[in-house]
Amino acid sequence: MASLAQAIQTFHKGDLSRNEFLAQIDRALALERSNWQRLREILSEENTRGMLPPDIYAELQRRIEHAPDPESEVGETRLRTESAAALPAGQGGYMEVADPDRMKGIGDTINGRFVLEECLGFGGMGTVYKALDLRKLEASDRKPYIAIKVLNVQFRGHPKSLITLQREAKKAQALAHPNIVRVYDFDREGPVVYLTMEYLAGKPLSQVLRAPGFSGMPYAEALRIVTGMGRGLAYAHQQGFVHCDLKPANVFLTDKGEVKVIDFGIARAFHKPEDDAEATVFDPGSLGGLTPAYASPEMVEHREPDPRDDIYGLACITYEMVSGHHPFNRLSGAEARNAGMKPERPRQLGYRQWQALKNALCFERARRTPSVEAFLQGFAGDNTAARNAAVIAGAVALALLVGAGVGYYLEFRDSGTNEQAATVTPTAPATTEPPARISAAPAAPAAPAESKAAAPSRAPAQSAAPAAAPTASQATAPTPPQPAALSLAAVEPVLAAQPCALLAPAVRGDTLQVQGFLPDAVGAARLRELLTAVPGVGNLDLQVAPLGQDKCGVVSVLAPYWLANRKAGTPATLRVKGASAPSAQAMQAAPLVEGDKLVLDLTTPAYDAYVTVDYFALDGSVLHMVPSPRARENRTPPSYSATIGGSGNWVIAKPFGTELIALIVTPAPLFDAMRPESEPKAAYLKALEQRLNGLGAEHGRQRIAVDVLQVTTRPRRP
Repeated sequence: MASLAQAIQTFHKGDLSRNEFLAQIDRALALERSNWQRLREILSEENTRGMLPPDIYAELQRRIEHAPDPESEVGETRLRTESAAALPAGQGGYMEVADPDRMKGIGDTINGRFVLEECLGFGGMGTVYKALDLRKLEASDRKPYIAIKVLNVQFRGHPKSLITLQREAKKAQALAHPNIVRVYDFDREGPVVYLTMEYLAGKPLSQVLRAPGFSGMPYAEALRIVTGMGRGLAYAHQQGFVHCDLKPANVFLTDKGEVKVIDFGIARAFHKPEDDAEATVFDPGSLGGLTPAYASPEMVEHREPDPRDDIYGLACITYEMVSGHHPFNRLSGAEARNAGMKPERPRQLGYRQWQALKNALCFERARRTPSVEAFLQGFAGDNTAARNAAVIAGAVALALLVGAGVGYYLEFRDSGTNEQAATVTPTAPATTEPPARISAAPAAPAAPAESKAAAPSRAPAQSAAPAAAPTASQATAPTPPQPAALSLAAVEPVLAAQPCALLAPAVRGDTLQVQGFLPDAVGAARLRELLTAVPGVGNLDLQVAPLGQDKCGVVSVLAPYWLANRKAGTPATLRVKGASAPSAQAMQAAPLVEGDKLVLDLTTPAYDAYVTVDYFALDGSVLHMVPSPRARENRTPPSYSATIGGSGNWVIAKPFGTELIALIVTPAPLFDAMRPESEPKAAYLKALEQRLNGLGAEHGRQRIAVDVLQVTTRPRRP
């Protein structure tokens, strides 16, 4: 194993040429073929310590993933992992794992014509290569090179990926403009789907912005790039298209000084002609291919696209160019808006330029700059255009408010010199908690308050006014005692006293329902006895699954977040595919048999989040299913749902027994760096508890949601 890590470290020092490095990698693979999964883990760990060039990383990943999966590994781990990366496909889609034998990489030839020579970069849909066109070479063409985008294997698994690429080619061919990359055609070779386009010599804008020590570029240089981007976007908008994923990586700066907007891969028509029958057939935006840091609040919320969404992304890039950092610390527009953040005025911008940029960064569409042309005029210093743009945006917003019945419109305008920076602690917005699934029984009406001068006892007090004489029955028959009303306040202490338990109560009249997991040491009979003794319990609906003592460490860390998730109506769920609503049966899945595929359905709360799925095995280890070296992408949009394991990437193997799977949803990445795919449970739980406490203190514990699933496995009978 050390040979691979040492080779990467030596390469980082500059002591190996590319060919020498790859030769060492081949030797390492030849020696360690029996453990190719661990080789991929090492590659991920070393790349985290020091980023490898994209083409080197792609080539290493390709060589490792082509290594055979030896039969000797079957049964050595609780969950046998097969194939390559598992990534979320989009709202309601699949987190799939594709066959690495279907990948194309450097040195491969596509359709006997295009030789992939160099990796140029990665996009949301595919990997872009510099390719030699053998047909052009044969014809002695002076420019035989093209760029070719090969669909990522996880995207290629989407049932409509070919439709997506065909749409991209058609749209891009229609967008013939000097500031938009020229697209030639799309085609396929077996399962490999690709797009050909003009080859550009230069670098993406993202490479400039991410360079070490970058702190902003001169205004004149930024204006040149912004103008090029804006002209390309304005032309696309005139043709009825919104880019929908404008970011620095999709802006290319050529060696000739040209600015090109690339990758209209998820562009969606905002003008849908009636005669365009295919306009409603497929919406690439459904794939969720947007970059949150440059996405407007409306895009994050999956609203219909609008040119002002591109204006928001253009403004974020412009701000980053002139200041050296993102206006909202790389939060999405929705997150920044909800946190009450305000961008700080870059020092090198004058008042006119800052007003233009600030208007384009508005979180509300109605107040955002209405067109790219207006933004370019304002940012270039045309005060009249900037003022007109602000007036138009303000008038639209005022009209909307008046139409909604609002009698006045108050807008705060700062001077542009005393604004709060986005890095200061934002003002917490008012939040509305979701209705609790578990509610207390209604309280009895309060009795009238007594005067402090009244007698302390409940005996009839003397009164100046004459009292009605009691009847015979009132004088002789005592008032019967009223039964105590059932309340959560009486139930929760009983449940909290049970060690190593996950128990969620619900009260409906005199019926108490309790769901969750109960340790074997307590037992359902004992818990039933304790709960029926609670005042007010008339009926008891107990739905609990037994829990082994070895699960107590996991339970103690996750219990508070699991209970909060249940009280909030279970916005985060984890189930074996096909299971019904949350119940003891859903939490305690039907037994799985050796060789079965483990396929899980999950959902997330109504906010941007990061998903972690952990499998706590019988052998004292934890397998990180998502994220992991083969399942890196784990950020989800609000109210996200997906299925993981649909391609058979997790298969049940020995040892057999009962184990836990946990879904942990957090508002920020759970850990700063990728953890090894498998590690000791005790060490991980300690780190997990510390990290959850930190995230809770920073973002609020209510933004952490946990669901737990227990699975039982057994060997396949002959």
